[in-house]
Amino acid sequence: MTFRLGLTGSIGMGKSTTAQIFRDLGHPVWDADQSVHRLYGVGGAAVEPVADAFPDTLRDNAIDRDALKLAIRKDPTALARLERIVHPLVAEDRQSFLSRHHDTPLVVLDIPLLFEIAAAPDVDGIAVVSTDAETQAARVLARPGMTPETLRLILARQMPDVEKRARADWIIPTDTVEGARQAVARIIKEVIPNA
Repeated sequence: MTFRLGLTGSIGMGKSTTAQIFRDLGHPVWDADQSVHRLYGVGGAAVEPVADAFPDTLRDNAIDRDALKLAIRKDPTALARLERIVHPLVAEDRQSFLSRHHDTPLVVLDIPLLFEIAAAPDVDGIAVVSTDAETQAARVLARPGMTPETLRLILARQMPDVEKRARADWIIPTDTVEGARQAVARIIKEVIPNA
């Protein structure tokens, strides 16, 4: 039986690094953000329905994410319409991943907004990546084009870290990569005792 581990955490908490640790240890990871990128890319299943709903977002047979963000900012109903299109396609992609790895002892579902989305997938346990607010802000503000105001807006849409930690089955501290590695190893040992 496959153990489905939900991996989540707020922006800048070290989720991508932690997901890579799981991959490096041989555990398949499904990444919700990468799924959306594929769906919006050339040949992606979301291109036609999103372009129908938001015609100004189609560029070179793909969805232009910046144009889509602009459309969402302009129209308060746009995000809900977009989610009705994209969420079922993301769920299909996730199910396809799970079907391909049905005989794997552990799979990781990397979902940034696992607690925030209404149609969260069934998981057998949840690991939350976390660090202190100063480290989080420093990591995010080091990204190209990121501003303190944009960070504030993003954090306002995400459940506070303290609440995520309270709901987690495991907390992965990401102050250091080594600390994250040790926490990942403990989780793997717990969910796959013979690993």
